[in-house]
Amino acid sequence: MNNSEFILLHTTRYGENSIILHTLSKEYGRKGFFIRSISRRSVTSLFFPLSILEADIMETGKSRLFTARNVASRYPLTGIRNSFSKSAISMFISEVLYRVVKDGMQDPALYDMCVRNILLLDALEADFSNFHLYFLLEFIVSLGFSPDPGALEPFLGERMPAVADLTRKPFAEAMLVPLTGEARNDIAERLLKYIEYHTESSVKVNSLKILHVLFSV
Repeated sequence: MNNSEFILLHTTRYGENSIILHTLSKEYGRKGFFIRSISRRSVTSLFFPLSILEADIMETGKSRLFTARNVASRYPLTGIRNSFSKSAISMFISEVLYRVVKDGMQDPALYDMCVRNILLLDALEADFSNFHLYFLLEFIVSLGFSPDPGALEPFLGERMPAVADLTRKPFAEAMLVPLTGEARNDIAERLLKYIEYHTESSVKVNSLKILHVLFSV
C-alpha cells in the first residue's frame, strides 16, 4: 500500500455507491482509482475538479484499476470553492487535462506545473480572467511543444499579438492584458485546436462555454 498525492480530473460513478477517480499524479501519471462504498456527502465535499487529494493506494496485479482508500484533501482550496468564476476555470482546466493527457502518461514536471497553477488560482483575489489562457500556454510547453509565434501563428492568425503579450509578460501583467470575452473565447478555442493537432486528441471542452459567459466583458 502506497500513500499518494494526486489531482482529480474527473469522476465516473460505478454501481450504487462506488466511483472511479480519473487522476494525475507524480507516481502513477494519468490513472484511474476505484473507491468502494463512498457516501454522496464525501463525493460533494472532496471530489471537485482539480482538487488535490491524498490516499492509500492498493496495487493489484490482477487489475490495472487500483483501489484508493482513506481519501483526504491535501489542500482545502477554499479560494476556488468559494468563487464561481474560479470553479469554472478549474472545471475547464480539469476537462482539458482529462481529454489530452493519455492514460498511463507519466510526467512529474507536468504534475508540478499543474499543482503550482492550482495553488496560484486558489490564492488570486482579482484579475484572473486570462488565467485559463495563461494555463493553456504553460500546458503547451509542458507537452513539449513550442508556443513561439512561428509555431502558433498558423492557428492564432489575427489573435497572435494578444497571445504574444501573454507569453512575454510576467504573470501579474499577463493577467491584465486587455481582452474582450469574445477574444478570450476565440484564443482559447484556437489554442485547443493547436493542442488537438499536435497531440492527435479530440479536445472538445464543453466548459469553455461557461467561461465565455462569465468573462464576456
